[in-house]
Amino acid sequence: MRARLFLSLFSLLTLAPPINAQEVAWAKDAIWYQIFPERFRNGDTSNDPQRKDIQYADPQEMPENWQIHPWGSDWYKLQTYEKKNGEPELWKHLLRRRYGGDLQGIIDELDYLQQLGINAIYLNPIFDSPSLHKYDSESYHHVDPNFGPDPEGDRNLMRKENPLDPNTWVWTAADKLALELINQAHTRGIRIIFDGVFNHMGYNSFAFADLRKNQAKSPYKDWFIVNSWDAPSTPENEFDYQGWWGVKSLPEFKEDEQGLVEGPRNYVFAATERWMNPMGMGPQYGIDGWRLDVAFCVDHDFWKEWRILVKSLNPEAYITAELVSPLEETLAYLAGDEFDAEMNYNWSFTCTEFFFNPEGKDHLSPSEFATELERMRNAFPDYIAYQNQNLFGSHDVNRIASHIVNRGMENFRNWGAYFKASQAASNENYQVRAPNEYEKELQRLFMVFQFTYIGAPMIYYGDEVGMWGANDPDCRKPMVWDDISYEPELYLPNQRKRRQADPVKQDKALLNDYQAIIQIRRSHPALRTGDYEVILAEDEKDLFAFRRMDTSEELVVLFNNSDKQAEIELAVHGGRYKVLWGAQDSRGTYQAKAQKITIDLKSKSAIILLREA
Repeated sequence: MRARLFLSLFSLLTLAPPINAQEVAWAKDAIWYQIFPERFRNGDTSNDPQRKDIQYADPQEMPENWQIHPWGSDWYKLQTYEKKNGEPELWKHLLRRRYGGDLQGIIDELDYLQQLGINAIYLNPIFDSPSLHKYDSESYHHVDPNFGPDPEGDRNLMRKENPLDPNTWVWTAADKLALELINQAHTRGIRIIFDGVFNHMGYNSFAFADLRKNQAKSPYKDWFIVNSWDAPSTPENEFDYQGWWGVKSLPEFKEDEQGLVEGPRNYVFAATERWMNPMGMGPQYGIDGWRLDVAFCVDHDFWKEWRILVKSLNPEAYITAELVSPLEETLAYLAGDEFDAEMNYNWSFTCTEFFFNPEGKDHLSPSEFATELERMRNAFPDYIAYQNQNLFGSHDVNRIASHIVNRGMENFRNWGAYFKASQAASNENYQVRAPNEYEKELQRLFMVFQFTYIGAPMIYYGDEVGMWGANDPDCRKPMVWDDISYEPELYLPNQRKRRQADPVKQDKALLNDYQAIIQIRRSHPALRTGDYEVILAEDEKDLFAFRRMDTSEELVVLFNNSDKQAEIELAVHGGRYKVLWGAQDSRGTYQAKAQKITIDLKSKSAIILLREA
């Protein structure tokens, strides 16, 4: 009976033609902005979580004292209610905090994003979950009730459903607000993709909660990897199962030779269709694609079949994946029959080795930088490089500002060692201070490259206003807004006080620079879809330059990555070059002589030139 509920879906997949390599035209023009919803903006205080709403989230011991955490409080400072719980472990306090960020808060700040120049949003998970991060989803077909206007009403509606029968699924107030967010974003020319966590569910998900209760009699008995069942005849609870990477709050789906087994596979497919074609109204009312969490943990065959469904619902849908693996290990995922792009961490690793790593600390010379970039571009079909999400910051790494402050500590490419070293609570040598002016210039240097190189740049919320923070959970601080008063950051992870507090406020100069560089990219198609050519890679002076061009325009981007001012003679095609960014002569242009221009460029800075004639 239940198998027949998804018959029409499988018929669609069987009849659909293979979806092979194809470009997603709008993805090349995307300026991505990643939002961690619980920490972006509290737009509706009436839906703020209550103590009962965090049950089953890590840490699973429920605190006696709990409240919504003050948005503008000092990050490491324990509040009175936290001290009453007597927990010595800081991580438990940080994971229990809720600040009240919600969908209304995102809607309220769409104008801010539009003014910044953003035209694509990647939302971290918004599905029903007790945690702050929502990677332990209780369902994929409902938005978390505390992200919407009527949490209790939504939960009452959800209890009446049969999760195995999509015909019984309702549209809650939070679900409808998600559709309103999509609609308002689309009205502003902004696309939205959701985070799909299809490798595991939460401990209290409808499926695993039923399995815990009913054991082998549960209709979900084949969904998860069960090591042993509880025997009613013994007093001990022998029930054991596999959690993702051993994390018991994240029970992992079972897989066979085709990827996810039938039960979770059917459910994922139904939830996918729900958000891409809501209420059967058409793809224009649904999301514009997906970001797939830990995509490397799910078999290729599943992604190939799932891609067919996604593209049949919306051929212009964008599918990007989290693939934190060496380049060679990502090749199969980006061959054209699974993902359209990836969160381009290998590009991030390479950029940090050139722009941030000190000499002797895995630093790349300009020629090595150029060679590695070429290797990455040539590894995949041509269009992939233009669609990849070129990022530094995300919810899984320390913020770019803090990485720069702690540069040389551990190489970003060494993911496991880097993750541990950049967690401030466990590394007393990690500097949790704000960046100084020199360090902000290094962020600007990276920013210029990010917005002029091949690939779609992605900003992690708050990086544009100078937010800093160590690795998870410190990279998930509440967004810094102009209309909120923030305590200076005085406390350290060990609860001692710093010698000097850091004021917390928006860095308006940095924000203006992000707006300016975004405008440059959006105004010049050659930076988004044009060809790329290295024209200078001088190792001795640490200089690097490249040309971006199409049939209508040509731009030159030059970097002085050294600590010394340099006079640079640059070979060009001839004509006059207008300065769009950076140092300039008194006329704001450079006139080529014998197909060369001479530029005096200060240390750790860049210049962007547009050829006019």
